[in-house]
Amino acid sequence: MSRRPVYFNPLAESWTAPSPDDPQLAYRFHSQLPAYSPTQLIPLTDLAKELGVQSIHLKDETSRLGLPSFKILGASWGTFRAIAQRLDLPIDSSLGSVEQKLASSNITLYAATDGNHGRAVARMASILGVPAQIHVPTTMHQSTIDLIKSEGARVVISDGFYDDAVVDARVAAAKDDTALVIQDFASGDYVQIPQWIVDGYLTMMLEIDGQLGCTTPDLVVVPVGVGSFAQAVVTHFKKPGKQTKVLTVEPDTSASLWKSLRSGESSSTSEKSPSIMAGLDCGTPSSISWAVLRHGVDASLTISDYEAHKACEYLKSQGVSAGPCGAAPIAALRRLERADRERLGLTKNSVVVIFCTEGARDYDVPHSVASDDPVEITQTLVKINSANPFLGSVPGPGETAIARYITAWMEHRDIESHWIEPTSGRPSVVGIVRGLGGGKSLMLNGHIDTVTLMGYEGNPLSGDIQDGKLYGRGAADMKGGVAAAMAALANAKKHSLRGDVIFTGVADEEFESIGTQQVLEAGWTADGAIVSEPTNMEILYAHKGFVWFDVDIQGLAAHGSRYDLGIDAISKAGYFLVELDKHASHLTAQSGDAVLGPGSIHASLIKGGEEVSSYPSRVQIQLERRTVNGETPETVRKELEEILDGLTKTVPNFTYSLRTTFHRSPFKADLSHPFAKLVHKHVGNTLGREPAVLGAPYWTDCALLDGAGIPALLWGPQGEGLHGKLEYADVESIKQVAEALTAIAVEFCS
Repeated sequence: MSRRPVYFNPLAESWTAPSPDDPQLAYRFHSQLPAYSPTQLIPLTDLAKELGVQSIHLKDETSRLGLPSFKILGASWGTFRAIAQRLDLPIDSSLGSVEQKLASSNITLYAATDGNHGRAVARMASILGVPAQIHVPTTMHQSTIDLIKSEGARVVISDGFYDDAVVDARVAAAKDDTALVIQDFASGDYVQIPQWIVDGYLTMMLEIDGQLGCTTPDLVVVPVGVGSFAQAVVTHFKKPGKQTKVLTVEPDTSASLWKSLRSGESSSTSEKSPSIMAGLDCGTPSSISWAVLRHGVDASLTISDYEAHKACEYLKSQGVSAGPCGAAPIAALRRLERADRERLGLTKNSVVVIFCTEGARDYDVPHSVASDDPVEITQTLVKINSANPFLGSVPGPGETAIARYITAWMEHRDIESHWIEPTSGRPSVVGIVRGLGGGKSLMLNGHIDTVTLMGYEGNPLSGDIQDGKLYGRGAADMKGGVAAAMAALANAKKHSLRGDVIFTGVADEEFESIGTQQVLEAGWTADGAIVSEPTNMEILYAHKGFVWFDVDIQGLAAHGSRYDLGIDAISKAGYFLVELDKHASHLTAQSGDAVLGPGSIHASLIKGGEEVSSYPSRVQIQLERRTVNGETPETVRKELEEILDGLTKTVPNFTYSLRTTFHRSPFKADLSHPFAKLVHKHVGNTLGREPAVLGAPYWTDCALLDGAGIPALLWGPQGEGLHGKLEYADVESIKQVAEALTAIAVEFCS
């Protein structure tokens, strides 16, 4: 696997941090807080032996001043300094004197948080007897919200992610004359309180110095969110006289510091794939922290949620109940390869300190993103329920969870990702491996929704493999093809291609295909595209289109006894259904298109009537007309109008209305096009035989791609049970599709 590399920062090699204000100020303040005592520095002997260093010490911040996180150190000092300034009190005032002055003042504390900072601000508000309003991102776990509320704070849930909550908190505070914003994120001219929060964390550094005695650590590993805590760590361990190296760790999906260090300027990251490392799930570095970290961080890396989860399990085995943020430094150390450790100067004599910043909390156990094997990827995708919310008697959850997984999988490999969500709750994901320039671009398209899980025989989310078959809803249609495309995308990163390779995991193909349409509307295009639907390894170059109609047959409501007044819409609809059946037989008796055969029509849904004792006033019949080349929504509508108009002349009291509700065009590719010939060649090479080239009776997103001017073909794995009670994909065929897609990308984009 080619994952995002460790970034080594040349600016840190000879940089020394400026001296901070007297850290003893914060230390003396913390000492007067209830239940203050230094937290433990725990030796991890087994891990030190595993990594070949002398010792690893874990600063255990799973419980600090009665809270499960270090955040109270910064929040308390920042709150105290801000209130003292607002009330014009001396900096060495006692906590009691501040409480006394607050009794005759009106102050409300505001903050945004991913969890622990907000709870710490809420705790300080409770201690000081003032109200607090805490803004949280939409993705926050309910149990974390409940903990903040338990401190007496009002919690406001933002519509967006952490950065949005920061903005919302400041907007709300601007409307409140009593507001005091206690935020650990600095931007613009809001810098003083964030700096005080950073200074509050220095108490922990003084504790470590005392606990290590005359030993200076060779490496410290610190988790990074907005960067305030890391700023404190760098400020202390890079001060004159210390030679400690600093390694930072972030979630793969919120790698704002890593990306900023690499580019040399502060940059933001998307948070559309939230991490279980919620306190580190921040899109932009704090401005004052970035100014320090860009010079003082020696190395930066990112980890997956699954790695953080495994690190939690390790710490639990060592008697430390940590949350994912707190366990992240463990995962960071284990992620280092031998060459990375050597570059950091780690030897058998090295002393390492890691910061475990939070106690255990609830989170959803994540899936691993480590595998590049298309079969293993398919198994994971099948385990994620992505049933379309517009299909089935029980609406599915849609594509959000699977889109987040795919995004995390790509970010783990440092593949550029984009989130497309014009329709709320129906995201598509675009991943792109950019070429060197001057080459053709290839799009690998696949839908990430499935039909309903209802009616599936057995566990529809199992992903089990038996006798070379991978089972589960969507295994064939079309998570096997999506996984093959993802694997090919990762493989493309290993080649120096001139053109771009683009993966589009799209929403809603099983209903109206809004996903591919929205991806195209967002400006994504290519010189060729392959949709890896399950074609049983046959190349499909044509397929049918469809048109949906609503036919309303009108009656007249009346009491069931009043035959003289009522008109029975259901009986009238029967005349139409008889004629529709004749029309369906007439269509299928024709030769139709040379490749696709005839068009067809059927009644899909029918509803009407209110109760058994009344004449029904209306019946609605929903129809689907499958179309072939040469047929349009207008021509097939005319066929229906002729039938319905004829009935109005022959059936008494027959009235109707007809609506075209949705349509998609048929598709037919040019097999003489160079792209089609290239695909044919590589599919044949992979199969070891001449591939079949056929048309298909169903509809796919190929029609949309072709309509946008992108030459497209349909080719994908073998499978059975599409939309049925038992579905599977052939394991070997998934591997073959990934192999051929890679070969096509390498030649086409070279």
